[in-house]
Amino acid sequence: MRGVMKTSRFLLRGFRRPREIACFALGRLERQVLEETWRLGEVSVRDIYRAFDERVAYTTLMTTLDRLFKKNLLERRKDGRAFLYGALVSQEDFDQGIKADVVDGLLGHGADGVEPVLACIVDTISARDRELLDELDRLVQEKKKELGRRS
Repeated sequence: MRGVMKTSRFLLRGFRRPREIACFALGRLERQVLEETWRLGEVSVRDIYRAFDERVAYTTLMTTLDRLFKKNLLERRKDGRAFLYGALVSQEDFDQGIKADVVDGLLGHGADGVEPVLACIVDTISARDRELLDELDRLVQEKKKELGRRS
């Protein structure tokens, strides 16, 4: 098959894909609760309980919201006897943060390690699609212009 790049079926020790990092960092239920909070806005435990069609124990959801609060992903305020929770970070910022952590992990090994990683990225992109390589070049040129204006 020409033009189709083979992807690895293995993961190097300690390396995870961005989607997997979110699952490891939060756990499945925490991620689902966070997604419901993004969808609904400010929520109570009861709101989340209803969003899960009462399939997950109320106390489990209460604990999950508290954990997300302690991880600084949710803020909370007292409303009578209950707490109301809201996202401290948008879904877009959360996803961008995960991607930035992956890139930082790849490039954070000193100057000697950056060039091979960047070369691998270019090789991977060009093997998949010439248009993606052109888009990468456009983004690099755009960033250079932006940085030149700041100087």
